[in-house]
Amino acid sequence: MSKKTPLYDVHVELGATLVDFAGYRMPLRYQSETAEHRAVRTAAGLFDLSHMGEIFVSGPGAAAALDYALVGNLSPMAVGKARYTMICAPDGGVLDDLIVYRLAAETFMVVANAANAATVHGELVERAAGFEAAVEDRSASYALIALQGPDSQDILSRFTEAPLPDLRYYAVMAGEVAGVDALIARTGYTGEDGFELFVSVGDAVPLWKELAGVEGVTPAGLSARDTLRLEAGMPLYGNELTTETTPYEAGLGRVVKLDKKVDFVGKAALAAQAQTPPGRRLVGLVAHGRRAPRKGYPVVGSDGTPCGVVTSGAPSPTLGRPIAMAYVDSGVAESGLAVDVRGRREPVDVVALPFYKRS
Repeated sequence: MSKKTPLYDVHVELGATLVDFAGYRMPLRYQSETAEHRAVRTAAGLFDLSHMGEIFVSGPGAAAALDYALVGNLSPMAVGKARYTMICAPDGGVLDDLIVYRLAAETFMVVANAANAATVHGELVERAAGFEAAVEDRSASYALIALQGPDSQDILSRFTEAPLPDLRYYAVMAGEVAGVDALIARTGYTGEDGFELFVSVGDAVPLWKELAGVEGVTPAGLSARDTLRLEAGMPLYGNELTTETTPYEAGLGRVVKLDKKVDFVGKAALAAQAQTPPGRRLVGLVAHGRRAPRKGYPVVGSDGTPCGVVTSGAPSPTLGRPIAMAYVDSGVAESGLAVDVRGRREPVDVVALPFYKRS
């Protein structure tokens, strides 16, 4: 049976279309997913992300444990900062992509994708065993609400005295929001400016209702979140990232810090891959027609030979055309590519990611 987030009853009251996602009953959309998408691009959208996992690593050896467990270099990160990183298997395959927040000198919060939270927790426990560090899954204690869009700072400032203009991208601070204690992070998954608010489970509903009551704030579901992150070229675990994918194939080799002074899980395999061009590469595709490439659809060359596969695809509300991300074999000519959409070849152009970047 699927779990319910602390905001489940609110979603029901709002008439959301609910679906099972990563073990939770989540809102897919409230009314129009296109309207929700455009609200985030032009004003502000409100998301329930309480299905995400919050795993704390603390103690004198916490930084060293994370340096060993993850591909990133966490030790030099200042208190109040955040970093995008990954946890990889010994062969370099991606177990999950993560955001790590340094909340204090000896306290880190690792935010994992909901479907992978148990795996990440188990791996961190195992990998931290040789360090003076404790690993604790506190996911059940937290709700996570995201306010995303160009108006998000102005809106949030009405509910907090925290110095939001001083909070840079990928940073976090503690503060009160609408009278409740929160961790306020300037992070997000939409390609827009915005904030993610970590609060106790009991504070989720009143905080949501305060923010949702502001004119211009639109509740948004998983569908809009997916098209927003796709336009922004952000990978989704299970699509662009899997245990069969390495950071280098995904074009994210920059997050692998081979030059950090300590060993880490997967280093040998990733170091070898860094010296060899990957056999495939992640690219952006824009369709000529109106039929959207979808996950799993084959990419074919000018002669009709399969040369790749779509990992994510949808109509883009911002561009007005279908877009997709796909893995394409290295060495394949980019001109003349098409996607096999249910037996019909739909021509596509290869473009640089992201498809959309805020001004």
